[in-house]
Amino acid sequence: MSKSDHDSLPLSERERNPLLSETDINYILVNGAQIALSKLKRSKTVEDSLFFYAEIGAYLEVSLSRGAGISDSTREELQQLHREATHAHMNHNKATHAVR
Repeated sequence: MSKSDHDSLPLSERERNPLLSETDINYILVNGAQIALSKLKRSKTVEDSLFFYAEIGAYLEVSLSRGAGISDSTREELQQLHREATHAHMNHNKATHAVR
């Protein structure tokens, strides 16, 4: 890529580094799980609740990968979010089945 080609790219692409640092991975996992938990709490159907619960479970599962740069504090925070999601999902199921 010539200098003029580089200058024609938007700033966000010129400074973008495709490799994520370990901190970025931890940040993405925790924030993704937090977003899924907030969506789970707002879900209207059992299917939606189950989808977001499974998404949080996937974040937790990814955090168990060794050698991926995921910190113990991230694992602990994801476990806490998963516990909270379990309670929210079960309460959602109870409320849905009680209405029927």
